[in-house]
This record gives sequence, C-alpha cells and structure tokens, in this order.
Amino acid sequence: MKVTINKNSGFCFGVVNAIKIAEIELEKSGKLFCLGDIVHNAIEVKRLAEKGLIIIDYEKFKKLKNTKVLIRAHGEPPETYRIAGEKNIELIDASCIVVLNLQKKIKNEYEKIKNMGGQIVIYGKKDHPEIIGLNGQINNNAIILESPKDIDKIDFKKQISLFAQTTKSIETFYKLKDEIKSKIENNNFIFHNSICRQVANRASEFKEFAIKHDVLIFVSGKESSNGKFLFGVCKDVNPNTYFVSEKSEIKNEWLIGKSDVGICGATSTPRWLMEEVAEFIEKF
Repeated sequence: MKVTINKNSGFCFGVVNAIKIAEIELEKSGKLFCLGDIVHNAIEVKRLAEKGLIIIDYEKFKKLKNTKVLIRAHGEPPETYRIAGEKNIELIDASCIVVLNLQKKIKNEYEKIKNMGGQIVIYGKKDHPEIIGLNGQINNNAIILESPKDIDKIDFKKQISLFAQTTKSIETFYKLKDEIKSKIENNNFIFHNSICRQVANRASEFKEFAIKHDVLIFVSGKESSNGKFLFGVCKDVNPNTYFVSEKSEIKNEWLIGKSDVGICGATSTPRWLMEEVAEFIEKF
C-alpha cells in the first residue's frame, strides 16, 4: 500500500516557534506554566506535559506569583500582561508574529474610527483564544461574527472595518465581505484581509492532494478550528476522507480494497503524529 504524507501539512511556523521556546525553557528548568493549551492537539500537549509543561486556565494564572508563564502562539489581551506585572510573573511570549501584527492593526484602526462611531467587525469564533486577544486590544468593543448569518449585529449606517481570525476560511471571509458590501448604505467600508497566507494556501493545496488518493486520512485534534475547516475542504472533494486524532481511531474498513492513501494534518498537528499514522497504515 502506498502512503503519502502531504509535505506542507502540520505545524505552522507560529506553533513551531511556540513549542521550540517551551522545550528550550523546559530543558533548563524542567517546569513551565502555559496559559491555555499550547496547541489544539491533546496528544502533543500530553507529550510536552511529560517534559514538565503545566497547562493552566485564567483563574489559576491570577493566583500565581513569582514564576514563569508561557504565552502561546494565539496571543493574549492586554489584561494578561497587566496581571503578570502585578504578580511578578515573567511572561515568555511565544505569540505568533502574524497575530501580533493583527492586534496592532485592529488597535490602530479602532483609534481612527471610534470617535466617528465606527465599528470593528471580526470574523471568527468568539471564544477562540486568538479572538479574545484581538478583541482585548480594543476593550472588547469588536462585533464578532461567527458566520455570515450574524451580520445583523452590524449597523450598516455606520463605518465598518472588517477583519478576520487568521485561521478562518478565506472563501467564507470573502463571501462575508461581499454580503456586507451589498447591505451597506454608504462607502464607509474597509476590508482587511487578515487571513494567514500559510493557512489560506493550504485549502487549495489540500483539495488537489485529496483528489489524488483513494483514501484521505486527516489527522487533527478534535478541538482544532483549523482542523475542522481543512478536514471539510478534503471531504468535499474526496468522500473517502476520515478524521482521526491518533492511529488507534483508524478503522480497517476504510482501507480494505484501497491501494493509495494520503495523509494531511492541521496547523496544530505534529509531524511525528502523522508519521505514526502512516507507519500504522503501511503495516495494514
């Protein structure tokens, strides 16, 4: 059986950097707190936990003092930095540079339009850590749209500046832009394409990859928004596409009579996990 791992699958550079920073610190101290899961992949989180990474939530964070805490690639709101300063917590900042740049853009745009009654609109998942960090830059005054169905939250008589969570579908984002433009009553609309290029390019590449194989195994953590989106992209073009978080979830009937299997992964999927899945399938 031929098994091929998509060469551009797996961790984006932001996640690679965050894990590298965590591992360097863990080698020195053997213990490090991380505010939220370092990556939306339970198996990778478990691997790092065995090295001494301790995942904490915001309530636990507020109770810490005189220690080190890692900020993951998703970024954080200003409130996190304020609390750290009060508690003498050293923040090891692994925020993705793409996310940090977007935080600055949203903050600067808000300063420009707030006195005119303008609206910052962000397409994304409202409880996603990146969205929490982005909205925190403007005192949580953004209008969050989880889907085009939410556009009634917008006042179309006022100026609109539209942004997106960096890992969202670029196709849906453009559809949202067009729908807003069709409803707006003036020309006060600014569109900011803030989708990460590394993520946006994967969708079209994965479509081509999925079509080429008898079966497509998509490896991702179940909590990964990016994983759910990219799995859907593959499933749309290849009905023999299956979602797994680890090799034990693979079912024999998916592979019976098949000779060519492709493997893809989300931006939060480690390469070693995809290789484990590939090795398991090859033995089948």
